[in-house]
Amino acid sequence: MKVSHMFFPRGSRILFVAALLLPALCAQSGNTLSEQEQKDGYRLLFDGKSLDGWMGDLKLWSVKDGKIVGSTEGNKIEHNSFLISKEKFSNFILRLDVNLRNHNSGIQFRSEELPDWVVRGYQADAAEGAWWGSLYGEKTGRGVIVNGYTGKGEKVVNANGWNSYEIICRGKQITVTLNGLVTADLEDDMSPDGILALQLHAGPPMEASFRNIRIRTLD
Repeated sequence: MKVSHMFFPRGSRILFVAALLLPALCAQSGNTLSEQEQKDGYRLLFDGKSLDGWMGDLKLWSVKDGKIVGSTEGNKIEHNSFLISKEKFSNFILRLDVNLRNHNSGIQFRSEELPDWVVRGYQADAAEGAWWGSLYGEKTGRGVIVNGYTGKGEKVVNANGWNSYEIICRGKQITVTLNGLVTADLEDDMSPDGILALQLHAGPPMEASFRNIRIRTLD
């Protein structure tokens, strides 16, 4: 029986079409570059299959279903622990998706690697019920550099699903965008370059997932 010859009530037709399109929409959420990103010179920092290009405590980090997953379930940590990029970057546009199941995480950039999978530097923050969109200084003594959550990030964050971050660094100018809304935009000269890193926070058991990590370096 051909689907084109079947009759569906209008509401059912919408649901039927949505069901047909769902696999294609899911495929678009994979670790791939859009046609425009390819033209603009972006490249993937995560291949969707392995942790190539990254360093960290493998008891805490793994790849599952095309995502980098960090979890402290059954592995209590005494201090914040990070998955760290092997490359350093200075001026760039970084884009990635984050799903925080609970507790606290973040994305480090222009940061410094310290012993025992610890880092110091800028962090685009992500925390359960707070701080999404904020710029934080991890181990810098500065604390919250820009509160991008109150009146900004809180309006656009998807607390129970995926969130898209874009971080632009060009010279002293730093811009953080969460789900299409600019939440931090400032000039700051704390660090001109450094590693990227993904955070697992000490405290209650937690899980954070990351996908679609891509970067475009700027002159």
